Amino acid sequence: MSKLKLGFVGLGIMGAPMAGHLVASGHEVYVNTRSQVPPELANSAAIVCASPAEVARQADIIITMLPDTPDVEKVLFGDQGIAQGLSAGKIVVDMSSISP
Repeated sequence: MSKLKLGFVGLGIMGAPMAGHLVASGHEVYVNTRSQVPPELANSAAIVCASPAEVARQADIIITMLPDTPDVEKVLFGDQGIAQGLSAGKIVVDMSSISP
């Protein structure tokens, strides 16, 4: 399998282990979270980004794992949100616990 450039926004109870498995699988993983990056990711090959927009600029596939709809809206469309870093061909996968 080829090495993927993946982004992960939201490193809580579910997001941190998922991002960690992607790093352990050898993928290039760009991460961002509103709280402190968990030590297991901070001390790994994960690349910490200053904003969701930076994650979107660096990664080809961006995954979000956030707790609720307002958080998703802010991360996607707020100041320095993912939408500001997107370009043609990028994919956003929302795996958050939100309303349909």
